[in-house]
Amino acid sequence: MEHVLWIGGAPGSGKTTIATRLARRHGLRLYSADTRTWVHRDRALATGNAAARRWEAITPAERWELSTPAQMLEMSLHRERGAMVIDDVGALPQSPLVVAEGSPLSASMISAGIAEPARAVWLLPTPQFQRRHLDARGTNEGQARLYQLLREAIERDTSDHHAPTLVVDGSCGLTETVDAVEELLGDTIRTGPCAETRGERQVLLREINEHIAAQVRGYYSRPWATGTADSVRRSFVCECGDLGCDADVVLSVREFSDGPALARNHYAR
Repeated sequence: MEHVLWIGGAPGSGKTTIATRLARRHGLRLYSADTRTWVHRDRALATGNAAARRWEAITPAERWELSTPAQMLEMSLHRERGAMVIDDVGALPQSPLVVAEGSPLSASMISAGIAEPARAVWLLPTPQFQRRHLDARGTNEGQARLYQLLREAIERDTSDHHAPTLVVDGSCGLTETVDAVEELLGDTIRTGPCAETRGERQVLLREINEHIAAQVRGYYSRPWATGTADSVRRSFVCECGDLGCDADVVLSVREFSDGPALARNHYAR
């Protein structure tokens, strides 16, 4: 998959924000594993996956407070989703370049030859940085325990497969961290292809936002979910298409559907 840049790492490492910045800065297609969570869970359910069935059947308290660490890791479908991500990305167009990010990305892709070291990096947050990041997101204690387990598993995985890594400890700001990741992946980005026109970039930005909205709708379609997706507010990327734009727009899912999502004084020319 020479048209793909891979950014793996634990939850709370900043990989989604970094991958999104790179996609917007260079006109790349973004694939974010988080926005495929419910699609992947439905795929696992369709195959009769026992851990997926258990997760759907139990209460939030049983998921986050009463499950053992091993059960939590199993029900996260971390291993199963890694293969699903590869399937998803393999089905995407080969132009422009794809930047694929997500915790399920396994460093075994390096050993298997699916990802080349020059086109991949795994972000490894320190425990302190991860906790600060998760606390800022309002992550509950059960989820925080799972994300700690995932961080430890991903660290072992990258070591076992000699994958390229970048430690994230908060000593650098977001812009500096984005620049560091860009430097690691820069040769491939410069080679391209990247979206060249504003119109092409606007299509890619709309695609990012559509997946964000689809993730919300996927959650509220679960039989145990309460409420409606339309009223949920999320942060969407501005769809103006300027390469220098990194503005976000907070909209309800219903407002987003009327699109395009544009920051104040930004225009879809």
